[in-house]
Amino acid sequence: MSVRRTPAWQRLEDHYAAEIKGKNLFELFSADKQRFNRFSRGKGEFLLDFSKHRITEETLTLLTNLVDQQQLGRWTEKLFSGQDVNSSEGRAALHTALRAPKSLDTVVDGKKIAEQVHANLEKMANVVERIHSGQWRGYSGKPITDVINLGVGGSDLGPLMACHALEEFRHPKAKKLNFHFVSSIDGSQLAERLKHLNQETTLFILSSKSFTTIDTLSNAAAAKCWLSEKIQSPKVLLNQHFIGCSASSEKMADFGLSEDNQLLFWDWVGGRFSLWSVIGLPIALLVGMEQFRQFLAGAHWMDNHFKNEKPDQNIPVLLALLGIWNSNFLGAKGHAVLPYDGRLKYFPAYLSQLEMESNGKSVNRQGELVDYGTCPILWGEVGPNAQHAFYQLLHQGTQPVSCDFLAPVTRYQHEPAKGTRNQLQSQQQLTLANCLAQSRVLMFGDHAMDDHAKQNRRQDQQYEGNQPSTTLLINELTPYTLGALIAAYEHKVFVQSVVWEINPFDQWGVELGKQIAKETYQAMVSEGVTFDDSSTQGLLDFVRSQQQREKQS
Repeated sequence: MSVRRTPAWQRLEDHYAAEIKGKNLFELFSADKQRFNRFSRGKGEFLLDFSKHRITEETLTLLTNLVDQQQLGRWTEKLFSGQDVNSSEGRAALHTALRAPKSLDTVVDGKKIAEQVHANLEKMANVVERIHSGQWRGYSGKPITDVINLGVGGSDLGPLMACHALEEFRHPKAKKLNFHFVSSIDGSQLAERLKHLNQETTLFILSSKSFTTIDTLSNAAAAKCWLSEKIQSPKVLLNQHFIGCSASSEKMADFGLSEDNQLLFWDWVGGRFSLWSVIGLPIALLVGMEQFRQFLAGAHWMDNHFKNEKPDQNIPVLLALLGIWNSNFLGAKGHAVLPYDGRLKYFPAYLSQLEMESNGKSVNRQGELVDYGTCPILWGEVGPNAQHAFYQLLHQGTQPVSCDFLAPVTRYQHEPAKGTRNQLQSQQQLTLANCLAQSRVLMFGDHAMDDHAKQNRRQDQQYEGNQPSTTLLINELTPYTLGALIAAYEHKVFVQSVVWEINPFDQWGVELGKQIAKETYQAMVSEGVTFDDSSTQGLLDFVRSQQQREKQS
C-alpha cells in the first residue's frame, strides 16, 4: 500500500486542510509569543530554528507519528548494522563506519570492518606525511607543490567543498601546497590548470570508486600525456605522479598503479558518501590527519545524535520531516540552501547531488511507481550573492519555495591579517544581520515593516511573505562542525527515503545517459552510423560537418 494511503499520512492531510491551510506565519507568531522556544532545538554546536514553518505542535506530533509508522527505528538499525539497505544492489551503505572509532566494529558479509577502515586511514596518513615532509618527490627529485584531484560527482564535489570550507585550517606543512580540482570531461579545466604547472612537482589523485568513469579516466589520460612530455619512463611517471583512490584494486593495477600508490575503500560506500574515506585525501592533505580525524569525529557525533535522540529532538529527523511537510503537503517543489558564509560556497552544490541523486526517484522499494512527490529541486548559493540574484523569486515569485539558512555565529578565532580583526568582526555581524533579516522577510512579508513604511506602496512593491524557512546556526565552522553538518544532511536524506519508501543508495537514473553517450561517441567517430530520431541525427550531422571543415582548414 502506498504511504499516501496510510493512516499517518491521511491524518496529516486532514490536519493541513482543517488547521493549516488558511493560516499564515504572521498569525502563528502573533498567537504564540513562545513560538521560538517551542520550535527550536539546541544540540551540541548547533541551534536549529524551525519556528518559521507553517506548523503547530499537533503538526509535529503527526509528523513524528509518520516516521514511527514507517519504522524509522528499524531502518536506522539496518543502516548502522551493515544490513542490505541498498536493496537494488544487495549491499550495505556503511559510510557511518568510516567515521566510527576502531572500538565500534560492524560486520559486513560476515567480516568485521573496523580494522580495515582504520588500516586504510593509517595508509592515507602515511601518504599525507610523505607529501607534507617532502619525501614524496617528482621524477626530478623535487618535492610536490601542486595536487590535482581528478574526479567527478562524489569524488569531486565532496573534497572540493570541504577543502574550500576548511582553508583557514590549513596545516603548517601544507602551506606551500596548491590544490586543484578537475571534473569536466571536455578537458578545458585541466588544460587551463596545466598551463601554469610544472611536471616536476605535480601530483595527480585519480579518484573513482569503480575506476571506470570515462570523465575521470579521460582526464587521467590527458595528464599522462602532459607528464610524458618530460618523463620517459612510464613506471616513474605513475609511481611518482599518480595516486589512485578506488574500490577496485584490480582496475588500479590495470592502469599501472603499484600497491603503494593505491588507496582503497569498499563497494558499500556510495560515491556521494565517500569523502569520509580515502576520497577525502585532498582534505587530509590540506588540514592534516589530526584535523581530518576531527572532521570524522564531528560526523560520528551526529551519527550518535541521530541514532539516540527522539524524533522531535533530532536535527536530521526534523530537517527531513519539515522537508516532507513542505513538499508533500504544502506544495513546495523547490528548496534553496543559503549559507551565509563564503567558506560554504560549494555546500549547496554538494547537497544537490546528495539529495537529488539519492531521493530523485519515482519507483519505491517494491518496484512500483509512487503516487506522491519525492525529492524537491534543490539549489542554492552563498546568501549575500543570492540576495542579488534569485531572492527576487523567493520573495515575490509565484510558487512556494522552502529555504535553509546556514550560518556560523562566530568567526576569525584564528589570527587574521594584521589590523583587520575589527573590520572582519564587523562584516561577520553584517552577514548575520542579513541572514536573520532575509528569513524574517520571507516569513512576514510586509508585516516585517512598521505601519508608516507600508503606506502608499504599489502592488509590485508588496511582499506576501509566508515562505517557510529553517535557520541552522553553528557556533563556529571547524573541521568538527563541518563533519557534523554534512552528516546531518546525509541522515536527513535517509529519513526521507524511509518515509517515501525509496532506495536512496542507488542511482540508476544516471546509468542510461552514460550508456547512450558511449554509443553516440562511437557514432560521432564512425561513418555510416545513424539515429532514428531527427533531432539527434540533425545535431550529429552538424557536428560532423563542422569537424570535417576544421580538418580541411
